[in-house]
Amino acid sequence: MTTTPNAVRSGLPRGIWVLGFVSMLMDVSSEMIHALLPVYLVTVLGASTLTVGFIEGIAEATASITKIFSGALSDWLGRRKLLAALGYGLAALTKPLFPLAPSVGWLVAARFIDRVGKGIRGAPRDALIADIAPRGLRGASFGLRQSLDTIGAFVGPLVAIGLMWWTADNFALVFWFAVLPAFLSFALIAFAVNEPDPDPSREPAKNPLNLAAMRQLGSVYWRVVAVGVVFTLARFSEAFLILRAQNIGLNAMWVPAVLVLMNIVYALSAYPAGVLSDRINRTGLLAVGLLLLAGADLALALLPNLGGLALGVVLWGLHMGLTQGLLSALVADAAPPNLRGTAFGYFNLFTGLALLAASVIAGALWDAYGPAGTFLAGLGFALVSLAGLLAVGNGLATEGKR
Repeated sequence: MTTTPNAVRSGLPRGIWVLGFVSMLMDVSSEMIHALLPVYLVTVLGASTLTVGFIEGIAEATASITKIFSGALSDWLGRRKLLAALGYGLAALTKPLFPLAPSVGWLVAARFIDRVGKGIRGAPRDALIADIAPRGLRGASFGLRQSLDTIGAFVGPLVAIGLMWWTADNFALVFWFAVLPAFLSFALIAFAVNEPDPDPSREPAKNPLNLAAMRQLGSVYWRVVAVGVVFTLARFSEAFLILRAQNIGLNAMWVPAVLVLMNIVYALSAYPAGVLSDRINRTGLLAVGLLLLAGADLALALLPNLGGLALGVVLWGLHMGLTQGLLSALVADAAPPNLRGTAFGYFNLFTGLALLAASVIAGALWDAYGPAGTFLAGLGFALVSLAGLLAVGNGLATEGKR
């Protein structure tokens, strides 16, 4: 199904906009804290860098695993909003723990619970967007949420930098400021989002995590998962963009601007890409996204200067904008309506594991061959991914959208 210009002009449902602002506010809050947390742990609480890595690894693994169970539970209940609101509420409740924590142990607990909240809300929220969005506007709906979420990802660090300057590096006071947008986010989803009434002809899934349910998700869905995993293997952590900035000699004060630039481009491109994907073949845009990633890797590998870094970061952000929301829309297209939560849970788990593997490989290549070796390997992965996408792309595009 394609979207006519009139359908786009008629506007997205109010619930899609509200869920986008829910994501944006929570990201502002979380990124205000996460932008400063590693430095706070090391310089204020005296933690080692190994401890920082351990905390982050546990946090992200917890979020990925939790997403499966929350998505499946939303399918079993036949309702999404309750679990999504619970996840946002749990994350909001952890925010005061960061300024109050007297030791590293307390911060580990706060980070762990915060990521549990992220895991609980992720798959049900995406399934709720798929439930609310009209069929012909799914790409636009996921693109809008991704754009607003990404705005939060660069506004948060910018606000943190400004507050650190204003408060003379008072970490605790900045963490207290981060509490407000988190509770606003929870209030929005609790009181301003109306979940659609369940379709009476749709039976809730009895056991979404058994083999029968996995088969019911269908071959097209599992092709989407495979494409998502291969995409993620080609796109390792953005931490390597920061390392490249340091490697070419960028002043430490300006290194965070790398992620700010990347997220600005990402935010500006995600919604238009989603709208366009409702009118043309989604897989064609994904192929363009992979070509942009290949260009980013090439610039970052062969142009070790400020211009090459800026070009690579901009192309990386465009790649993210053209692919991340579209992959979510493909999941929503392929998954049966009564298993959408489970579908997003599996997708997030497998792509999360792929990102971990990709980042480990990238780090090993960096140590062995330097930054050029890492980004040239990324270029190779991107081209292999493009070949795989072209091989299975017709199977993703010719199926009817549910």
